[in-house]
Formats: sequence, structure tokens, C-alpha cells
Amino acid sequence: MESVEMRNRRGADLFEVGSSESAQINTDLLRGVYTTGKAWWAALLFFGTVTAWAFGCFVWQIVHGIDVYGMQRPNYWGLPIINFVYWAGVALSGTMISAILRLLHADWRRALTRMTETLTLCALMVAGLFPIIHLGRNWAFFWLLPYPNERQLWPNYRSPLLWDATAISVYLISSAIFWYIGLIPDFALIRDRAIGWRRRLYAKLALGWRGTDREWRRLRGLSAILTVMIIPVFVSLHTIVGWDFGMTIVPGWHETIFAPYFVCGALYSGTGSVLIIMAVVRRAYRLEKYILPKHFDNIGKALLAISLLWFYFFAGDAWSDWFSRDPSHIHWLHYLFGGYRWVLLTLFICGIAAPMLILPFERMRRAPWVMFAVGLSVNVAMFSERCIVVIPPASRDFLTWGNYTPSWVGVSVTAGAVGLFGFLYTLMAKFVPLVSLWEIKEGERMTDAASIGGASIPLAVREEAIG
Repeated sequence: MESVEMRNRRGADLFEVGSSESAQINTDLLRGVYTTGKAWWAALLFFGTVTAWAFGCFVWQIVHGIDVYGMQRPNYWGLPIINFVYWAGVALSGTMISAILRLLHADWRRALTRMTETLTLCALMVAGLFPIIHLGRNWAFFWLLPYPNERQLWPNYRSPLLWDATAISVYLISSAIFWYIGLIPDFALIRDRAIGWRRRLYAKLALGWRGTDREWRRLRGLSAILTVMIIPVFVSLHTIVGWDFGMTIVPGWHETIFAPYFVCGALYSGTGSVLIIMAVVRRAYRLEKYILPKHFDNIGKALLAISLLWFYFFAGDAWSDWFSRDPSHIHWLHYLFGGYRWVLLTLFICGIAAPMLILPFERMRRAPWVMFAVGLSVNVAMFSERCIVVIPPASRDFLTWGNYTPSWVGVSVTAGAVGLFGFLYTLMAKFVPLVSLWEIKEGERMTDAASIGGASIPLAVREEAIG
């Protein structure tokens, strides 16, 4: 029988592909961690400047009041809630994409999972700020949390902001655990090759990882459990964002389709964001050997399918309003197509026409910068769609009519959200390898594979890998 020492040796050596090949993978994928170039500093300075300007605008809001966003009766939800819904969608889909690819045993996922999981964490940090920004008294943000206190000022469980804070907190914790578990072997690898403060930092992050067979089995088991759990968490929590609107009686919001519609919209914007991150990381860190045209091709196919499903939900929502012949809904539709023509035009061009004209063609899907442009187009469309969901229904309620025009403060904070996301992701890229080293090495070891349902299922590992 195999001894404990032999199993530990197998676990420690399993992902060492070979001295030269393994060293090259380490060099390529740890380049961003060990070296700091001028481009990295320039990106950090740019995103930091945009974020600092937005923070100054937030201070201006605290001094002068929430109406600096241009929100007047009856438009109490403006750009802050638009940004929250948009960034929540981007955030909630990153880990979802990673989990789905792991469940399908898609072997080509190995270069993408870490990037998508990091995308989730950074976008969640941005999304979680907007319920606080939207508060009139921002310093009382702790009232969003469901906790008792000695004055018995219990939080209002009817408030959508309370449920938003709960959804963001639960998904942030679960996604952070899912992300961190997969990083432990890479942290140990950096620890063993670093000196000084880096060695001390990554020694704590690696949690004493030695690469034994027992540790690998536990890692795989825990990853499998979290992969299965994260999908229902994603679906249930993003339906909460849809219910923020659907639970009201306002025409345009009172829709039973909003829960699946918002889940599909989150996948749509998140998949487009994955394409943007893939193209930027591939170019910035010279990872052409690892992020291949086939990755853009496969994500492009998924994006095409999601775009068709999202268009079905969008058209079904408008059709049900028109078919009901309810005067309130009919009037809302006339106002939507009359007063927000430019937003609808942007939505149709960027979210429907562009993807459906480009994504059916394999040659286009395999071009990284074409897919980068498609990802940008999809996200512009989804931000426009969030504007349509939030603003027009509130502009024509049962008692008061009023239009909403974004102010310079709202536009600045919106730009600051993009800057903060870029700032956080750039920082993450300095301390975390954006492509999983151990998964890439695991993929290099797989020799025979069977194609089942379009997925490549590894069947064997070369004997010399076992030692």
C-alpha cells in the first residue's frame, strides 16, 4: 500500500510540470507580483485621481444635501441607485461564471477563473458603497444592518436598502471565501520564493500550506462544496435587487418578471466585463500564451446566448405592459418611448444590434480587441438599461410628475465608481496572480481527455508527475 510519505510527495510534486516549464509558468504569471513598471504606477495614479475627485464630490453632498444629485420629487432614486444596480450585476456574475465553468469541468477555464473572481470582489466593494451614498444621513449607515440596540431603534425591514445591504454582505463574504481558498497554493508558492516582507506576508496568507496529498484533497473537496453553494446564493441574492422594484405598485416596476430579468441582466453585464478584463490583463501582463483566442471565442458564445435571453425578457416586459391595456402602464410606455428615446437608442445599438451582428462570427469572436469593444458596448447598454428601469417609472407616479436630470455631482460619482473599481483591481494585480498557477500546471499535466457535452474531461496524469 502507498505510504503517507509517498502520498505527500505526490501531492507536493503533482503540479510541478518540469523544471524548465514550471519555471517559465512561474515567471510569466508572477511578473505582475514581483515587478512594478511605470504603466502600473500610471494606471494606479489615474484611477486614484478619478476616485479622489469623486470622494470630494461625496463630501460636497454631505455638506449640501442629497439634492445635489438633481433628485427632486418624485425622483428619489437617481444615479446612486442606478450605479448600485449596475455594479451589483457586474459583481454578482463574476463568481457565478467561474462556478459554472468549474461545474461543467471546462478545462479551458483555468486561465480565467481567478480574473473573474477578483472582478467580483472589486465590483462588490464598489456596489456596497452606493446604498450608503444614497442615504440622506450618511453617518448613520449602520442603520442598514439588522441589529438590535438598547434604544430599540430596530432597522426598518420594509426598506429595500436593508435588504440590499444584506445581499451585498452575504455575497461578499461567500465570494471572498471562494476566491481565497483557490489562492492558498499560489500564496505558498510565492512564500517559498520571496524574501523580506513579502515572505512574511505570504507566509501568513498561505496558512502553513505544504502541498501534501491530504491538503490537496481537502482543497478540492472544499472548492467543490463552495462551487455548488455559490450558484443558488447568486440567484437568490440578485433577485432581491429585482424585488426592490417589483414589490411596489408603481407602473413599470410592478412586474413579476423582474427577478429572472435582473439575474439575466447581471450575467449579461458581468460576461461583458469579463471580456474587458481578459483583453486588458492579456495585453498588460503579456499573457498571450495563457489567455488564448479560444477563451474569447467561448466567452463570446456564452455572451451571444445570454444576449438573446436578455432580449426575450426585455421585450416580454414591454409587451406585457402594452398588452394589459392598463391606462397607467400605457401612459408609462408612451412616456418611456417619448422622453427617453436617446437612452433606448443607446440600449438597442449597444446591447442588441452590436452583439448580434458581431458574435455569430467565429473570426470576430477570436479577435481579442473586437471582443473588448463588444464588452464595452454591452456594459454601456446595461447601464442605459438600469437608467430606464430606475428613472422613468418614478417620474410618472400616481400623484406627482417630474423629470430627472443628472447633476455634475452624480456624473462625477459615477465616474468615480469606475475609477475605484480600476484602482482596486490594479492593486489586486500587484499582490495576487490574476491567473491561477496551480490550475495552469494541473492543466499541463492532463494528457488524455474525453469530450462530454462540449466539455473536456481529464482522464489521466503523466506518470512522471507522481514522482
